[in-house]
Amino acid sequence: MSSIANFPVNIQTSSQSVPSTPCWFGELSLIAHFLKRQGVLVALEEQVRFARRRFGHYDLIDFVAVLLGYAICGERTIEAFYERVEPFADAFMALFGRERLPHRSTLSRFLAALDQATVEALRTLFLKDLLARPLERAETVGGLWDREGTHYVVFDVDGTREAARQRALPHTSDRPAAQRRLGEVCAPGYTGRKRGEVVRTRTTLLQAHTHQWLGTFAGAGNGDYRGELLRAIQVISAYAQAQSMPLRQVVIRLDGQYGNGAIVADLAGLAYVMRGKDYHLLDLPQVQARLQAPPDVQTTHQETGTQRALFDIPDLVVTATGERSRVIVATHPASSTPAPVGVTREGVVYELFFTALPPVAFTSADVVDLYLGRGAFETVLCDEDQEQDPDRWCSHTACGQEVWQILSQWVWNVRLELGHTLHPTAMRTTEFAPANPSAESPSVQPSASTASYGSPTFASTWKLGHLQGHDFTLQPDGTLRCPTNHPLYPQERRPERDGTLRVVYAARIGDCRPCLLRSQCQWHGSSTKKPRRVSAVLHPIITLPKLNETTKAQSAVHPILWGDWQRRFHRRELVKLLRSQQVEIRQAETFPLAQSPTPRPLSRTQRAHWRLSWSRRLARNAASAAAPSVSITLFGIPDAFAAALGLQTF
Repeated sequence: MSSIANFPVNIQTSSQSVPSTPCWFGELSLIAHFLKRQGVLVALEEQVRFARRRFGHYDLIDFVAVLLGYAICGERTIEAFYERVEPFADAFMALFGRERLPHRSTLSRFLAALDQATVEALRTLFLKDLLARPLERAETVGGLWDREGTHYVVFDVDGTREAARQRALPHTSDRPAAQRRLGEVCAPGYTGRKRGEVVRTRTTLLQAHTHQWLGTFAGAGNGDYRGELLRAIQVISAYAQAQSMPLRQVVIRLDGQYGNGAIVADLAGLAYVMRGKDYHLLDLPQVQARLQAPPDVQTTHQETGTQRALFDIPDLVVTATGERSRVIVATHPASSTPAPVGVTREGVVYELFFTALPPVAFTSADVVDLYLGRGAFETVLCDEDQEQDPDRWCSHTACGQEVWQILSQWVWNVRLELGHTLHPTAMRTTEFAPANPSAESPSVQPSASTASYGSPTFASTWKLGHLQGHDFTLQPDGTLRCPTNHPLYPQERRPERDGTLRVVYAARIGDCRPCLLRSQCQWHGSSTKKPRRVSAVLHPIITLPKLNETTKAQSAVHPILWGDWQRRFHRRELVKLLRSQQVEIRQAETFPLAQSPTPRPLSRTQRAHWRLSWSRRLARNAASAAAPSVSITLFGIPDAFAAALGLQTF
């Protein structure tokens, strides 16, 4: 069989080694140039200082450069990063104005020797740099607008954890105690879904509208979640002060880990939304009385389909010391699968939500939706794990690991800032909740009284042997339960002329048709074509209104708006551009000297081994004027983007 195919390809090989340029080198070059232009590298040299015995040839900026490159590259381990960067070590260090690349073991010893003062200095500079260049412009500030038109900024605080495996070791009297490498950075604790024997927990702080990281605070085991929250509040206060924003317009969203009364005291003066875990509050008489009345509203979660009945308690004592908070109780029927969140009592799942948001500006449904909206924070953590994975082990000491995680968040924010420069986009506004039409024409007048309702009174029937209204039990979620354990849902709420409120409950026809008590329950027995209905009357309890109640109700007519930017578009478009274009590195050739230079005599300071000054320490590995020049060409960079960064074009 003959073939007409033609293969005009000639493949040749060579024994000469010519390593390919790493795909991430272009992005590294751009970020290093940006940090140098913004003065960040000089600030690192002058404001973050660390010295230890036998420090050698390098200074702190040399190791920061290595960790920044490691965070940008995406390589799984430091060893893999060194293998890729080694052929381009001179060009890599020249980007930061340094001469030699520290060895991998030198980096390990540096991270092991770091102290807490250096970590705090780096964290302070990280926040200072973030506040110096806000991602938002003054005319387009993201945030949350309530029903009164008040502007808020939302911050998410939550913890993430990394578990470590430890193989079993024999513990016998004839062997010394086992030495664990991660003993200083990890401890036994809650591992969640991650496999491991020890864990390290990290509390992260995110601005929910720009998706910028504001801080990270870590601890061994389960960490000190309350102490880390207090540190996060300090960062939020500094952010609000820099933005000239009052603290009352700051909203902090917290996970259920923080949901107890002690946290309410820590958050004094701030607005917050968090899931509660103090389920003993359900036994309070005030809460029990509220659960006996009909719910304020019933909501359906759009994604899960969970139907919740919400009971709003505007002012409740939540601690023994008298701390008060607005508490929202959400109930829904239990299913065959145990509820992952909340407590189940008599077939009903109870969830608690604590908040300091005003009831006029945020209804109970608004508060619950705002908390459940924090699911977007989980996707940010997922993106961080996929793109940078800051929880991977970089050091076996707490300070070394925390320095690595701060620099990793720094790279995230710089990518976001450069992405907005590459693709500037307008803020997107989402109608988080529609306007409340009932607030436009409030029924409460200044001279009238506001009515809250007592326990329901059920209607009775004159037909003997039939089920009465009081035979149907009122449930905490606002429904009724018939003698055969089927629910009746409120279908109608009708104000009467005498000031009472009539609530009509109805069952499902699918539950009534096969029911064995149908002849005793429905008027015409099995011939009835409609489900059972029960009527209840609620009598008002008269209370005097506040003077400004009508004014607030009239002003709370706006929809709730949420303003933010896309979460991942800007970062990933930047990375996609820089990693898909060619990077050309040219380095001038060096010629060996004809004769070695004459060694200079030692000074008295060098002879006596005096401590070097900070400037002399920094100069040891600084790039000298005689160092060969390095030229890097990035292809595919838009002219407008290059001009914004001060880059030369050709």
